[in-house]
Amino acid sequence: MSKVEIYTWQYCPFCIRAKSLLKKKNINFTEYKIDGDEDARALMIERADGRRTLPQIFIDNEGIGGCDDLYALENENKLEALLN
Repeated sequence: MSKVEIYTWQYCPFCIRAKSLLKKKNINFTEYKIDGDEDARALMIERADGRRTLPQIFIDNEGIGGCDDLYALENENKLEALLN
């Protein structure tokens, strides 16, 4: 199984929605809650090639984008391939 990481803010609706899909699919993930942590946010921005929006999701250290990108992969039946 692939390593899934997600950078979030606690009350971000897009973060909650993305985590909900991952949980629904029984995908284990590491969550980095970066509320108020500028160092963690800077690391996320660096890893995400300058993207500042949340969530930022990584599968095996490759940035796939945010919530809409995650759902697009799911709707196009491409998410499973990335996870295996």
